[in-house]
Amino acid sequence: MTIVLIAIALYLVATALLIGGVRQEPTRPSRLWLLPAVGGVALHALAHLLAWHASGGADMHFYAALSLVALGMAALTALVGAGGRMAALGVIVFPIAALALFGYHHHGHVLGERLDWRLQLHAWMALLAYATLAIAALLAVMLWAQERALRRREFHRWLRALPPLVELETLLFRTIAVGFALLTATLLTGLLFVENLLAQHLVHKTVLSVLSWLLFGGLLAGRWRYGWRGAVAVRWTLTAMALLILAFFGSKFVLELVLRRPA
Repeated sequence: MTIVLIAIALYLVATALLIGGVRQEPTRPSRLWLLPAVGGVALHALAHLLAWHASGGADMHFYAALSLVALGMAALTALVGAGGRMAALGVIVFPIAALALFGYHHHGHVLGERLDWRLQLHAWMALLAYATLAIAALLAVMLWAQERALRRREFHRWLRALPPLVELETLLFRTIAVGFALLTATLLTGLLFVENLLAQHLVHKTVLSVLSWLLFGGLLAGRWRYGWRGAVAVRWTLTAMALLILAFFGSKFVLELVLRRPA
């Protein structure tokens, strides 16, 4: 419990420092937030490792998976922000990670399941893909908000915390490209290593994941061939991410929390 509370506190401190940096001097943001953010990520990961050690295996229940995806998002945000780009993303991501960790600690602990290396590889690929593409979805929302504010000539202070529009758009597509590669690896490892899809209630997950994969792939192809950007990129990204959320967390929510069956 102590580790969880300290991790949550560090996430919130990092968030407060980021908000304070924007309010005080947005043109020269401080990196003081990075130390508590990295500490929060490290303790978040440690909380999962200790829980897995106590339960005898990896826990991939709904709340555990949600917390792990949030952990991945927080780690990616700290990594990208350390390079001086999109640190403002932490204002959204770090509270999400704190809330997900709190939910996991209070509701998510179940007996761990020992998986062989092939299924572990598939599961970790999936979690990394979801975390990366969730970051892409947040970047898409920020891109939409930035474009909307500029069109209306509403020069809010928070706009200064974001990179220029072209840079933000470039970062969005690079993130989508990485997430698409991870999602491709997830689908391939699932095809190779997961057996008996019907018995494991995975058909709906596979169909929705493939649809999401097609949308992300189509967006990248459209960007390369036709120069798609702006509102088109935002719509495709958010639609594809919605399908991915339904594929994984939607099905886990219904099966595990509503029907009380393993996902």
